[in-house]
Amino acid sequence: MYRILVTDPLSDQGLEQLTQAPDVEVSIQTALTPSELLEAIKEMDALLVRSQTKVTKEVIMAGKQLKAIGRAGVGVDNIDIPAATNNGVVVVNAPDGNTISTAEHTFAMLISMARNIPQGYRSTVEGEWNRKAFVGVELNHKTLGIIGLGRIGTELSKRAKAFNMNVLAYDPYLTEERAQKIGVTKATLDDVIASSDFITVHTPLTKETRHLINADAFRRMKEGVRILNCARGGIIQEEALYDAIQSGKVAGAALDVFESEPPGNHPLLSLPQVTATPHLGASTHEAQENVAIDVAAEVLNILRDKPFKNAVNLPSIPPELVEKLRPYQILAEKLGHFASQTTHGALNEITITYSGELSDWDTAPLTRIVLKGALSHYLSDINYVNAPHLAKERGVRVTEQKVSKAQGFTNLVTLTLKTDTQHEHTIAGTLLNGFGPRIVKIDRYSVDVQPTGHQLLIHHHDRPGAIGRVGTILGERNVNIATMQVGRTDMGGRAIMMLTVDKEIPDALIIELEELEEIQAVTAIDL
Repeated sequence: MYRILVTDPLSDQGLEQLTQAPDVEVSIQTALTPSELLEAIKEMDALLVRSQTKVTKEVIMAGKQLKAIGRAGVGVDNIDIPAATNNGVVVVNAPDGNTISTAEHTFAMLISMARNIPQGYRSTVEGEWNRKAFVGVELNHKTLGIIGLGRIGTELSKRAKAFNMNVLAYDPYLTEERAQKIGVTKATLDDVIASSDFITVHTPLTKETRHLINADAFRRMKEGVRILNCARGGIIQEEALYDAIQSGKVAGAALDVFESEPPGNHPLLSLPQVTATPHLGASTHEAQENVAIDVAAEVLNILRDKPFKNAVNLPSIPPELVEKLRPYQILAEKLGHFASQTTHGALNEITITYSGELSDWDTAPLTRIVLKGALSHYLSDINYVNAPHLAKERGVRVTEQKVSKAQGFTNLVTLTLKTDTQHEHTIAGTLLNGFGPRIVKIDRYSVDVQPTGHQLLIHHHDRPGAIGRVGTILGERNVNIATMQVGRTDMGGRAIMMLTVDKEIPDALIIELEELEEIQAVTAIDL
């Protein structure tokens, strides 16, 4: 018998498959103190929680028989993932259960904003009957710009098309083929911002997406544009949105999320043009049932040694292989992160070549790590287990190759990425004894770069003074250069500089560097 402890309220439908399973004994204890949880977990094979229970390292260590932790929802901030991984406990969540709920809520907000429904309701119940004050706009033939075409963005596009809207979509991994299959128009971020009547965001909150919609973006939008955010607070710069509404640039905003929640006495809530809800995207009976059903099924699969897909930490691999691969894990993820930040266009194909001693090993775990690094720059809820699934879902072909010779290295990992623009980009890295991970090749250029910290990749013409002018500008802006590598193939031809700097480089400084005559492109990389 498998013993499963449930410490947060879950839907009856989610628990039904557990309570009716002949090989499962369920213990529901939803009011445990931390000390009581430490005692209750001792004999359990699995733990099911939502967001209330804090699954600390102490809890995990106390669960001597613990094999799986299930989170009925997406976020796993309340679970100590490293402790679970170190103790061989698989952590799973339910990222798909609220897709329809959030898409429907976003579309409900879209209609409500377009037709001033909340404002009209408030006026009516206060005894007014002012029809002229709440004249709205039709969705018919309007352009909806979707930033982020993952599961939720895709479902939203279906509903918009049913209302005869034109849909522009921007997603770093959206290919022309997939856009045609979904029935949307693939666009750049600038096109979405400049051409849409309604703009909705459905991206994770990352360094790249924080304040993605800012004062500059609002300046480039149509007059009378309407904005939605049912994804993550912080993607839209709230102060800039307030100013844009006040100026008349933005005709309306519908917000389900805020940078700080609850928002309290937020200035945006004082504006009649703003429709707001208290983070209700996943708040439907069906969504709550779905996440419970999904996570319960995943936990059962783990206990019964069946395939599972939504793990947020490393899958189990033989201990002897773990020890062999452990030094290469950091290299694999760093290469993936580096490649994602230096590749332009929607990713179509990635080939991972293992050379030297790695060619004799089972490198499937490293491939998962590379994919997680390569895709996590733009995708949320990606982990070592679902990375291959998400790559396939987005039409990214993944090929693994093994070569016995490693071009002068004991080991070598080479990533070759192809995009929808037919651009091919190559990154190679190795592990040097005593020195750790190193990037040794960027496209056709040989380098020796430690993949860590803030870095600048600069493509330039190999001319006297080019390096000095870059250094002068960085010095004048109080940016210290820690290391520099230069790669070239021909004297006076094209070359690259790879700089490690002591702090993050602002966009304005990148633009300034790109204005130098010798400079072709500047890319900031954060590792």
